[in-house]
Amino acid sequence: MPEYLELRAKAENFIDFCMRPDMAAEATLQPIRRYDMDGAILFADILLIPGALGRKVTFEKGVGPILDPMTPGDVNALTLEGCADRLSNIYETVSRVAEALPDHTTLIGFAGGPWTVATYMIEGRGTPSKETAKRFAYANPQAMEKLLSILADASADYLVRQANAGAHVLKIFESWAEGLSPYQFEHYVIRPTKRIIDRIRAAGITCPIIGFPRGAGFNAVTYAHGTGISAMAVGTDTSIKTMRQYVPEGMCLQGNLDPLLLRMGSDAMMAGVERVLEDASGGPHIFNLGHGVSPDVSIEDVHAVINRVRGKA
Repeated sequence: MPEYLELRAKAENFIDFCMRPDMAAEATLQPIRRYDMDGAILFADILLIPGALGRKVTFEKGVGPILDPMTPGDVNALTLEGCADRLSNIYETVSRVAEALPDHTTLIGFAGGPWTVATYMIEGRGTPSKETAKRFAYANPQAMEKLLSILADASADYLVRQANAGAHVLKIFESWAEGLSPYQFEHYVIRPTKRIIDRIRAAGITCPIIGFPRGAGFNAVTYAHGTGISAMAVGTDTSIKTMRQYVPEGMCLQGNLDPLLLRMGSDAMMAGVERVLEDASGGPHIFNLGHGVSPDVSIEDVHAVINRVRGKA
């Protein structure tokens, strides 16, 4: 959106953008003003947590996030105490957005899944195979368990503070859930995610929690039953109709238009929308993409998808 690009140009860097409540609130509200979407999602990033734990995080244009790769010995140096307080600017953003949103619009707060965040911290950047993180986990099980526990507790406290600031729904993005064995998935995804949700509930937060185990395959069934989530987002690779047979009865599913179709537009895009609506028609559904929106998407095509989902076209 042109208004977003204009706003983004005013920030010193991406982390500065996320940590400035005036700018982050404006970025959260812009799509609501333009599209009147049913839900707004907080403008932030999943790698704010490592920074708050004491790790160096930067964003390089055209590359993405860059972190100093962790060793097992670095885990003990993480500063969990006060981590949530160091992200107080984010809660101010949530409060500003909650106050400005129309009553009919839901505000979604979020954090990254512990395994996903851990892979960035160990590998230093996003990589296709996650082999370095897996090797770290196999060779240093105690350090890995401690790292995931620290991330789970930090993320839970962060999400609790978002909910107290005005978020109506919380979401956990486990973006690197793909390619894990059932053993790995249980130890690196299920257990720390359950730890997050148990800690959130123990703090008295009752709002719905959406989990997104992207690309998890059949492990997503274990995720739906074993973590305590209220709803589950599924990627483009998953049939919502089929997944309904395996998740708890009545669980809402979210997704899952191929982001490429939104980039392509025209008849192919609309046919994809129809397929998702048909596939998801058997129960509660939040229409969304199977992953994120890319910068080359047409504003008009987003309007076309929204209008079709709402029955206006």
